[in-house]
Amino acid sequence: MPQPAIRIVLADDERMVRTALRAILAAEPGLDVVGEAATGAEAVSVVRELRPDVVLMDVRMPGTDGIRATERIVGTMADPPRIVVVTTFENDSYVYDALRAGAAGFLLKRSDADTLVQAVRLVARSDSLLFPSAVRALAAEHARADAPPAPWVSRLTGREGDVLRLMAAGLANAEIARRLDVGPATVKTHVAAVLAKTGTRDRTQAVIAAYRGGFLNAG
Repeated sequence: MPQPAIRIVLADDERMVRTALRAILAAEPGLDVVGEAATGAEAVSVVRELRPDVVLMDVRMPGTDGIRATERIVGTMADPPRIVVVTTFENDSYVYDALRAGAAGFLLKRSDADTLVQAVRLVARSDSLLFPSAVRALAAEHARADAPPAPWVSRLTGREGDVLRLMAAGLANAEIARRLDVGPATVKTHVAAVLAKTGTRDRTQAVIAAYRGGFLNAG
């Protein structure tokens, strides 16, 4: 039985950018652009109405920017979509703020078509980290070296700690299972426990929490 198409909303204040993104994604099997928005406020409204699987969100838009829009979507929807913020520079502080607000990852505007399509499919699966080295660099850069360990750190089991480290390295569940010589179902159980104990909703948020909470260090 074929998998349902990944439903996508594009949010960018430049019509030409939205048109280009739509053309790339529409040419791919299993991807369906169901809506567009030109402002952050419009993005929130469109996402609530259409309930897509993935949102490509420009981080800088007039009025309500991509960060505030991400906060509203993640904070007010029971089952929010996976949001990928689109930015010009990967070390932009806006990107880190968007990730902390609940975005699942980010994408550079200069990315080629193959990278764009791969990113959409990856975040829709939600079983691995998008551009893990860049996420780790951002998280480490903004972590406080002198911050005491977060309370949840002591509640992780040894195996959950192993899984969190491998999540931060960008490994998918199947890869973690092979590395730890356990079954995929066991990995899913450990990932769920990590998310619950860190109080996060996805892998990106868990990695950020790992740096902010002192479980992983910037060195």
